[in-house]
Amino acid sequence: MTKTHNLGFPRLGENRELKFALERYWRGEIDHSILHATAAELRQRHWKLQANSGLDLIPVGDFSYYDQVLDTSIMLGVIPERFGSSINLDTYFRMARGRANDGVPFRACEMTKWFDTNYHYLVPEVAADQQFELSSTKLFDETRELQVLGYQPKPVLLGPLTWLWLAKTTGDFNKLDLLERLLPAYSNILQRLAYQDVEWVQIDEPILVLDLPNAWRNAFELVYNRLQSCPVKILLATYFGELGEHASLTCKLPVAGLHVDLVRAPEQLTAVLDNFPNHKILSLGLIDGRNIWRTDLNAALATVSVVRERFKGELWLAPSCSLLHVPIDLELEKDLEPTIKSWLAFARQKLTELEVLRLAIEEPEAAEPELAASAAAIRARRESGLTHNPAVQTRLSTINDSLTQRQNPFPVRQEQQRAKLNLPAYPTTTIGSFPQTPEIRKARADFKRGLISEADYIRQMEQTIEFCVREQEDLGLDVLVHGEAERNDMVEYFGEQLDGFLFTANGWVQSYGSRCVKPPIIYGDVSRPTPMTIRWSRYAQSLTAKPMKGMLTGPVTLLNWSFVRDDQPRATTAYQLALALRDEVTDLEHAGIPVIQIDEAAFREGLPPRQSRWHDYLDWAVRAFRICSSGVKDSTQIHTHMCYSEFNDIITAIAELDADVITIETSRSNMELLDAFIDFNYPNEIGPGVYDIHSPNVPTTQDMIALLKIAGERIEPDKLWVNPDCGLKTRQWQDVKPSLANMTAAAHTLRSST
Repeated sequence: MTKTHNLGFPRLGENRELKFALERYWRGEIDHSILHATAAELRQRHWKLQANSGLDLIPVGDFSYYDQVLDTSIMLGVIPERFGSSINLDTYFRMARGRANDGVPFRACEMTKWFDTNYHYLVPEVAADQQFELSSTKLFDETRELQVLGYQPKPVLLGPLTWLWLAKTTGDFNKLDLLERLLPAYSNILQRLAYQDVEWVQIDEPILVLDLPNAWRNAFELVYNRLQSCPVKILLATYFGELGEHASLTCKLPVAGLHVDLVRAPEQLTAVLDNFPNHKILSLGLIDGRNIWRTDLNAALATVSVVRERFKGELWLAPSCSLLHVPIDLELEKDLEPTIKSWLAFARQKLTELEVLRLAIEEPEAAEPELAASAAAIRARRESGLTHNPAVQTRLSTINDSLTQRQNPFPVRQEQQRAKLNLPAYPTTTIGSFPQTPEIRKARADFKRGLISEADYIRQMEQTIEFCVREQEDLGLDVLVHGEAERNDMVEYFGEQLDGFLFTANGWVQSYGSRCVKPPIIYGDVSRPTPMTIRWSRYAQSLTAKPMKGMLTGPVTLLNWSFVRDDQPRATTAYQLALALRDEVTDLEHAGIPVIQIDEAAFREGLPPRQSRWHDYLDWAVRAFRICSSGVKDSTQIHTHMCYSEFNDIITAIAELDADVITIETSRSNMELLDAFIDFNYPNEIGPGVYDIHSPNVPTTQDMIALLKIAGERIEPDKLWVNPDCGLKTRQWQDVKPSLANMTAAAHTLRSST
């Protein structure tokens, strides 16, 4: 019998129950018992759903209140000293957010992207004298919950080498030296699970799809030789890419089973089959856990046939990775265009596809109707006129190098921009958005439902814009923004106005903690029917003599934060987006907007896991940005913003974007991300964030002065801007105003000292 299993399931709930419970808990409206009860109900609901889909093994331990990497750190007792020694829910949230219910501020743990996804994890912090001990019963308690329901659990653990690889060190030492101290804690976890009658444990080691130093490669043999003595069967899970040169090593590790991602890396199958022994379990990741297109079940079945010709051991079937990265249930979408809806599959539907694959292997005749339906859907999508726009294809053919070049190099542009803008040293600005109050959200929702007229909606938005402008003037900011009251999301807002995009009503995906996004679906060729932002930016500029900054989301971020069509190269879709945005950029300039920010928050996260594939990605990603940004005069200042990114290894590509000003998130790392700019003489201007907007804490003026002084050691002070780490949409005005007042005071202090 062919077994099916799942690597992980969405946590939020069909109606984002976890999000709302967390936020109520943080506001003090419910206590921990109600939060725990909500979480328990969600877990049981999701376990039953997966069991009813036919899974043989149900993942447990994939549920988290905030982040699974943070959960692992807590389990191992790795809590930075500043948070104290108590291990409880408030400590957990202090590490994640910088504050728990007592309101006492802390510097939260750094947060960055989980490989090349839009999910964020909390970076572990380890010291040279780090000790590890089993410090949480969460995994064991949830395993028992599942067993009580009568299902067979498969606990999910982040592997010791991946967890250690993701950790940052406090001090100068080799973190791999901690491995001997770390392994006993993992052994204890496995021993305890065995005591609970657990047969299989999934250990995730996604770093096996990265380029690893030899010392780390060699450590895998040490780790799994040590862990094989534990009385459980280990399924080693890899995903997000190919094993490559690690294939032989990985296939020979002393584990009972191996999972490989054959969606992102189908080419690795030959190497796996060449090296994998028949006495182990081979798990095939055949259902895409990262995108929402319906699986070509006949192609997947053909892959199974290839495997069965060469591999005589037991096969398991699974999604390529955790389903955390897709929405929960397509059936919640009642208003999608029926033809396009028939091309899609969310988490629940992907598990159904998995069961059909198993049925096709064990009872081929019974599966024939489902296989025929899959083939028809794939064929219909390929042949549909909904996906192609001849005008867009014609415009793509006109792209040449002249579209990617500003009129003059940066020094010439800088002189013209400084003369035009007349800004002081250490100019201050924000990243774009201001708090989205209940009144703003209600006005948008009422307009969308037809409850208020367009005139009333415009009036309310203009009142909010004027309020934001006056607040910024009172705070003394130098370059203003209109506040983005009209925008529900930085990607969704633009996608709703671009042809080729589709939006769901309930397609929520977790980004981090309680932060949810509803990624658009790019199903066809992209174009801009009409201007998207001009009305609001022009109105905002009319209210003030200070320069107003137009705000756009860049082509690479629109791509990376969407579910992208898979029937053409991603580069082609990126260029379509870039051409649409180029029109918006030039329209903003014609409307009198002197500064235009093109956010590329997701620029780095699109990097393939393997460095050998970076060049192609960076080539078209840089080209797409320059297509959309290069149609303006030298005197128009182009900004870009990037989130949670390590720049050291792509600093040349960042410079090649040729943005006049780049703003980046650096406050949580205490400006460590600026180390990339020490050895590389970055030619343009930089705004290193000094205010961590993902924490509710209000930073002091002295804190921000200290950060700017650190920045000044790495970057020439006359190139420095002063700004928050990111947009202020998720914050409250009572936090934002004192924080920005302290930020402008920091800038004034530094100006007076130069």
